[in-house]
Amino acid sequence: MSSAKLLSGHLALVTGGGSGIGKAVCHALACEGAKIVIADKNENAAKLTLQSLPQDEENLYIMEVVDVSQSHSVTNLFTSINQRLSQVPDIVVNSAGIAHDGLMDEMTEEMFDDVLNVNLKGTFLVTQAACRLMISEKIKNGSIVNISSIIGKVGNIGQCNYAASKAGVVGLTKSVAKEMARHGIRCNAIMPGFIDTPVGVTIPEKVMSHFKKLTPLARCGKPEDVAEACLFLASSKSKYITGEVIEVTGGLFM
Repeated sequence: MSSAKLLSGHLALVTGGGSGIGKAVCHALACEGAKIVIADKNENAAKLTLQSLPQDEENLYIMEVVDVSQSHSVTNLFTSINQRLSQVPDIVVNSAGIAHDGLMDEMTEEMFDDVLNVNLKGTFLVTQAACRLMISEKIKNGSIVNISSIIGKVGNIGQCNYAASKAGVVGLTKSVAKEMARHGIRCNAIMPGFIDTPVGVTIPEKVMSHFKKLTPLARCGKPEDVAEACLFLASSKSKYITGEVIEVTGGLFM
C-alpha cells in the first residue's frame, strides 16, 4: 500500500504558473498530491501548464487568469476559487514577475512602476487576500512562499527597478511572517540566482557567461531547482521555519 503524498488534501495557488519557475512549482506540488490553481495573466500559458500536469483521478487542477498588480483582479481570483472549489488555498506561491531593464538614468517612471506593481505590489495583494481568507477559515498550517531574486540582495546593472522590487519582497516576507505567526501562517522567500526562464533569456549572453564563471556550481539553475525549495517550504517538513530566505543560486554571491 503506497504512503500518502506529502501535500495530499492541500490546495496550492501558484501565480505566474504559466511558465518558468511557476510552472515547475505547479509540477512539484502536484506530484506530491496538492490540488493546484494555476494563475497567470497569460491564459494560453496557463492552459499549457494545466495540460502538462500529471493526470489521474486523484488530481484536481484548475486555471485562473489574473493580473496580480490589480486589486480587483486578485479579489476576483479568490472569489472564483471559492466558487469552483469551495476551499481556501492553504499554500500560496507568489511567482508572478516581470523584468523591464534599462540603465537608471535612462529608465522611465513607467518602466519602474510596471515592475514594482507586478513583483512587489502583486505579491502584497495576493498574500494579503490569501491570509485574510486563511484567518477567517481558521487555517492553522498555511504557507506563503514568495519568489525574490539574488538581484534583490546584490543589485545589478540595468535592473534597479527589478532589484528594488525583489529586495522589497524580502522585507514584505519578513514582516508578514512576524504578523501571521500567531495565526499559524508561515511566510518565507526564495532568492533564485540565474535560472533558465523566460525572464532569464533577456539577459545578454556576455553577462550570463560572466555570472556562470562566478558560480561555484558553474551552471545556470533550472526552474526545477527552485521548485524543490518551494516544495520544502510549502510542506510540513518546514513547519518550524518562517521569515527565512533561501538562496538557490549554485553558490553565487555566498
